[in-house]
Amino acid sequence: MIIIGITGTLGAGKGTIVELLKNEYGYKHYSVRDYLVDEIKKRNLDVNRDSMTSVANELRSNNSPSFITDELYNKAIKNNENCIIESIRTPGEIDSLHNKGSFYLFAVDADSKIRYNRIQIRKSSTDNIDYHTFIANEKREMNTDDPNKQNLAKCISLADFVFNNNGDINKLNVSVREVISKINN
Repeated sequence: MIIIGITGTLGAGKGTIVELLKNEYGYKHYSVRDYLVDEIKKRNLDVNRDSMTSVANELRSNNSPSFITDELYNKAIKNNENCIIESIRTPGEIDSLHNKGSFYLFAVDADSKIRYNRIQIRKSSTDNIDYHTFIANEKREMNTDDPNKQNLAKCISLADFVFNNNGDINKLNVSVREVISKINN
């Protein structure tokens, strides 16, 4: 069983990589975002980036820095199939998954203006924000010394494979296919 974790900046293309891995390679998808949305709804909170961040930080603080991805990993091993865990945000999650074996971390990034335009097109519940808020949200999640909070810069630096997604979807897909070929060999 191969586990691919995906980290990256907001709107960089994490979902695009997930779709390729699911559709072309049959990977099962486990999403930190979906896990958090379920938890937020249980708590009758608004589904937005602030509630996602606060609930995620609380779950990590009350359990462990890798709590959410460990929960998703436990679901994945029951199915014993190659899987993706999307939206890895803390170094503790990466450490925990690396310790479980057969784990590769993918990171994806792109220019902030390109990423902002992408989220405006995708229009998810957390994307209805102006550019200033987009940059502020990302800055809040980029660096911290708290192991229970998001640290995207550190996560990206720990990636086994980093994809620059300033181009089109086909260029990204070609790069991902090349990496999957290396992993499979």
